[in-house]
Amino acid sequence: MQAMTRKLALVMVAAIGFGAAPALAYDGTNCKEPGNCWEPKPGYPEKVEGSEYDPQHDPAELNKQMESIAAMEDRNAKRLQHFKDTGEFVFDVKRIEEASAEGASPTPEGGTAN
Repeated sequence: MQAMTRKLALVMVAAIGFGAAPALAYDGTNCKEPGNCWEPKPGYPEKVEGSEYDPQHDPAELNKQMESIAAMEDRNAKRLQHFKDTGEFVFDVKRIEEASAEGASPTPEGGTAN
């Protein structure tokens, strides 16, 4: 009987401990609204631009993604145009360009139809 009471007491203490964990995890931040609790550390500037924390990104580096997306859209347009013209989908754009230079139509397997 004592063993059963002891086990029950341990289970109750564990349940209370798990329930109290979120309350014990409070770190003292002041939330502007629920879920928006970010606060800058003391000494962090109000405006980052021009401060020591400003990453000063190179515009050429930032444009790399835009350039790669534009190239991807160009390749997709070539694939789509070839599909509309021939009814066959060819993934490799180089084969489409090579075949159009030769005047033949590339097949999906890698050869040419003509």
